Amino acid sequence: MKTRLFTIFLFTCIVCSLSAFGSKDKIDRANEVVVYTYDSFAGEWGPGPQLAAAFEAKTGLKCRMLVVGDGAQILSRAVLESSAPQADVVLGVDNNQISLARSSQVLEAYQPQDALSIVPEELQLTDDWLLTPYDWSYFSIIYNKNSSVPAPQSLEDLTKEVYKKKIILMDPRTSTPGLGFVAWTVAVFGENYLDYWRALKPNILTMAPSWSTGYGFFTSGEAPLVVSYTTSPAYHIEYDEGDQFTALIFPEGHSLQIEGAALVKNAPNAEGGRLFLDFLISQQAQEMLPLTQWMYPVNPAVELPASYNAAPQAEKALTVDNETLSEAVEAVMALLAQ
Repeated sequence: MKTRLFTIFLFTCIVCSLSAFGSKDKIDRANEVVVYTYDSFAGEWGPGPQLAAAFEAKTGLKCRMLVVGDGAQILSRAVLESSAPQADVVLGVDNNQISLARSSQVLEAYQPQDALSIVPEELQLTDDWLLTPYDWSYFSIIYNKNSSVPAPQSLEDLTKEVYKKKIILMDPRTSTPGLGFVAWTVAVFGENYLDYWRALKPNILTMAPSWSTGYGFFTSGEAPLVVSYTTSPAYHIEYDEGDQFTALIFPEGHSLQIEGAALVKNAPNAEGGRLFLDFLISQQAQEMLPLTQWMYPVNPAVELPASYNAAPQAEKALTVDNETLSEAVEAVMALLAQ
C-alpha cells in the first residue's frame, strides 16, 4: 500500500531498475537478492529500505529492491524476462492475480520456513505456496470530511449526481487497488456490474495509473473520494495530519486484498530468494509493516499501533474468482473508452 507521497521519483527508480544489471557480469549474484516491487513499497517512507537493511544484517546478503511499476506490472516484467530472469523475488502480486501468476509460468512454489504456523489459514493464498502472503486489508472508499459533498453510504450511492467528477479510481490493468475496485463491484452487483459502471462513469474524475498517483491527487484536494484501504486513515492519524480522511464501511461488504511475494523460476539467486521469503513473514520483518506499509501484517503476533484504531474492520469480506474478474476488467475498460 502505500505510504508517503511525492517523495518517490518514479522516473529515477525506473532508470535504476533498467541500469542495475548493466554490469551484471561484475556482480556476484550469489551474494545479492534482487526484488521487483512497486514504488510505495521501495520508496523512502515504505518498508523496503528497512526490510532490506534488516535482511542484509541477518543473512549477510545484499538486498536490492527495484521499482518496475505498480502491482499489475510487476508480474508482466517477470514474464518479459522469463528467458533470462533478472529478479529473484517479485513482491506485490495479490489474490486477484493468482490465476495470472500461475498461468504465467514464471514463478516457483516455495513454502517459507514455519509458514504454516505463522500465517493464518484464511490468509494463505495458495495450497502450494506459489505466493507467500505478507500483508492484507480491505478496499474502501476514503472520504474527505472537509468536503462539501455528503459521505456516500454504499457503492450504489457513488452513482448519484452529487458526486459528478468527485471520485478518483485506479486503472485495473496496472494497479491492484484498481483491480480490487472492479472486483468489489462485480461481487456486489453480479451480472449487472456493467450497468453500475455505466452509471458511475460520469462521476469518475480520473483513472490513475497507480495507487500512489491516485491517492496523491486525493490528498492534494483534487477530489473528495478515492479508492484505497480501510487502513489508510491510520497513516494520517499517526503523523498528526488530522482525522478528515475516513474509511467508509458499506453494508454490502468490502473486497479483500492479500498481497504476496514469490520466488522467480530460474532466479539467479534462488537460495537467496528463499531466505528473503522466510524473512518476509518473520516477526522481525512483519513488525515493520504497520507504520510503513499501512496494511495489516499476516503475522498475528505483531501488535498494531494505536493509530490503527482509525482503521475500521469490514463486516463482510467479498471475493471474485480470477477468471470472472479478468473478463470484467476488459468489459469495464471498453465501456469507459466509449
